[in-house]
Order: sequence, then structure tokens, then C-alpha cells
Amino acid sequence: MIKVSETAKKKVIQLMTEDGYSPSNDYVRVGVKSGGCSGLSYDLKFDKENQEDDKVFEDNGVKIIVDKKSFLYLIGTTLEYSGGLNGTGFVFNNPNANRTCGCGESFSL
Repeated sequence: MIKVSETAKKKVIQLMTEDGYSPSNDYVRVGVKSGGCSGLSYDLKFDKENQEDDKVFEDNGVKIIVDKKSFLYLIGTTLEYSGGLNGTGFVFNNPNANRTCGCGESFSL
């Protein structure tokens, strides 16, 4: 399961609405792909439908879909949003990551 913090929820709803998605009907697709300075990087986008092998979750009013392969890397992750002095953007707090890069956008197990 993937958790969504209150600040991330507010930002997701804002961005989905601005991009023409419905927060009550559409999804946030979270995934992992090869790349980044630590080997794996996070991928986040909006989607209107889920695929057959997707895992579907809902936390804090946000519908999340994760492909089967990425799910193994993301179990227990919390999606947060940071608007601080060190930059703004979504942050993945992943308990499975052994090492992360300085920018926080990639990780390794």
C-alpha cells in the first residue's frame, strides 16, 4: 500500500484539476523505472484508467495505481509534498530504499 500525506493530497487535487482530471474518478499512477544516479527513479503521472495488472489503492481520498513490477519497490512508501526552501515537489519516503541520491529522485535497494 502507498500512503498519501495531507499536503500531497492537496497538491494532487490541485494539479489534477488544473490538468483536466477528476480527483474523484481518475488516478495518480506511481511507478519505478531504470535511471537516475542511484539506479532507479520514481515516475508519477495522472491516468484515467487502470490496466489489468495494476494494483489499485486509495488513501486520504487519492486513488493510486501502481503496475505490478513497481509495486514490489514501493510497498510502504508515503507520498509527500515539500514546498520548502530546498525546492518544491513530490517526495517519496520509501522504507525499502537503502540509498538515495542527493536530489531524492532516485534510489537503490
